[in-house]
Amino acid sequence: MSALELILRAASSLAMLLVLPLLVGQTEHKVMAHMQGRLGPMYAGAYHGWAQLVADGVKFVQKEDLVPAAADKRVFRLAPMLAMVPYLLALAAIPLHPGYAAVEAPASLVFVMAATSIGVLGTLMAGWASANKYALIGALRSAAQLLAYELPMILAVASVALAAGTLSLGGIVEAWSPWWLLWQLPGAFVFLTAAVAELQRPPFDMPIADSEIVFGPYTEYTGLRFALFLLSEYAGIVLFSLLFAVLFLGGWRGPLDDWLGWAWTFGKGFLIALILIWLRVSWPRLREDQLQRLAWLWLIPIALLQLAITAVGVVL
Repeated sequence: MSALELILRAASSLAMLLVLPLLVGQTEHKVMAHMQGRLGPMYAGAYHGWAQLVADGVKFVQKEDLVPAAADKRVFRLAPMLAMVPYLLALAAIPLHPGYAAVEAPASLVFVMAATSIGVLGTLMAGWASANKYALIGALRSAAQLLAYELPMILAVASVALAAGTLSLGGIVEAWSPWWLLWQLPGAFVFLTAAVAELQRPPFDMPIADSEIVFGPYTEYTGLRFALFLLSEYAGIVLFSLLFAVLFLGGWRGPLDDWLGWAWTFGKGFLIALILIWLRVSWPRLREDQLQRLAWLWLIPIALLQLAITAVGVVL
């Protein structure tokens, strides 16, 4: 690979991280405005509230960057970056078009799952370093949530990898067939549920829970550092939506995929992102015990059953 090609691939991955989360954020503004009758996102900037996202950006830039006196300042400042960078690395390995990914790795599925597991460390560091009891409670909830939902997600992903016979995301797309929409449906449900929990979005937003613990791990953050956490959440939506499209919906597979493969990947990912936004608007927050019960008593058994069914199907 030439130096120019390497630079172009890195630039394309960075552009995805900077542009796609903003598009998801703008879409969420619009969907929530329509479903909840919110006036600001519908009228800010005249035509259909196009300037709402710009206004939010200006607001964050103008806010003062404060660090609590008792905080671990080095960890406090590092946490927002650690929350963002893993999603950049993971997005680089997602195949968007036949034969194209910013980073092509033989076991790209393992690389992506490892990177997404690191992302939650930013939340843990933010809560611990803030020297705030509400932030610490939110960080502990994040740790419990990560432990509970990482396992069913890995099991669901393992089922797809077993069905395809490869750990390469591109190989999984090549091995995919429409039959998987039924065969891997329980695993798809488990993966999507676990992804929402990993992102700490409603109805799994107990680590944030503004009505209980102010804003959880992010209570002491202001300005651009706070905006980085929000941007990392939308980057996570983009990543898990595209990953779901690649694993369970065939990625770039579709009519004229030699030319329109990238459009199929983005279109399927955008559909999943809309589902995640709809869940935020429609479902109430669970209790902490309900969250743990869902993971350990339902999702993990379903994922294990799916893995067993896949193994039988592959052998037969």
